[in-house]
Amino acid sequence: MIYRLTTQLVLDSQTLEAQLQQAKFSPCQQSDMSKFGWSSPLPNSEQLHFAQGKQFLLLSHKEDKLLPAQVVKKETENRIATLEQKEQHALKKTEKQAIKDDVIATLLPRAFSKHQFTPIWLDLDRQFVYVDAGSAKRAEDTLALLRKTLGSLPVVPLSFNLSPSEIMTNWLAKGHTPSWLTLLEEAELKSFETDSVIRCKRQDLESEEITQHLQAGKFITKLAMEWESHFTFVLNEDATLSRIKFADEVREKNDDILKEDIAQRFDADFLLLTEELRLFTQKLTDEFGGIKERI
Repeated sequence: MIYRLTTQLVLDSQTLEAQLQQAKFSPCQQSDMSKFGWSSPLPNSEQLHFAQGKQFLLLSHKEDKLLPAQVVKKETENRIATLEQKEQHALKKTEKQAIKDDVIATLLPRAFSKHQFTPIWLDLDRQFVYVDAGSAKRAEDTLALLRKTLGSLPVVPLSFNLSPSEIMTNWLAKGHTPSWLTLLEEAELKSFETDSVIRCKRQDLESEEITQHLQAGKFITKLAMEWESHFTFVLNEDATLSRIKFADEVREKNDDILKEDIAQRFDADFLLLTEELRLFTQKLTDEFGGIKERI
């Protein structure tokens, strides 16, 4: 998910690191349901950010205790029933809540933990923020943590002057897909009048069947494509990218660097990744009529 800074952000490594350390991730203790903070993006490093010029990579780390609601409910109901039978009267709402809280406190130390890591790349040369998250909420949670860490973070989702949905629909309806993109066999079509949705997989998107749906007034809201020799991806109507998979040609470019040299390989991979995404963002911006300054 790509965001645009609306006010110029300037960072230096020393100040940023000091701010990140104030919000460093610490594991859940016995009584904690959740913890959220920053971990190191570079393996075996205490540094909570990775920097390359005006490029910064951070990693948010969230730990949630997995305590199934049904388990809590059943144990709470059993305790309430036992106590009501013993005392021969119905418990008040506040008493039931106290029992539930005690059940949670008792079960928490035995609960499993789920760890979620979300990388965030700050491209301060172009004043963009990239968040590698599968949902808007997860991305917003990480942005909120960064906003709290820095004191402010004026960002808006990247949007374009031309609607991605209309442009993608025109690509298929008129057969004018950009020369640098190749259609794959997956798409989602939606009717904004009836809310009907069609999801296609392993489907020739230039077939008569798809053409008929477009002529009936449906729009493309998701489209799987390949940027040849770079990566495959799904472009969504809100300009977010899903399921990015880099081509072997890209993945193998740094194979001459020994895997044991973790820092050098990480540095090279980060440069490669960011250059790919920066170039792609620029090409996409050109296709969609430039960045929309006001939403």
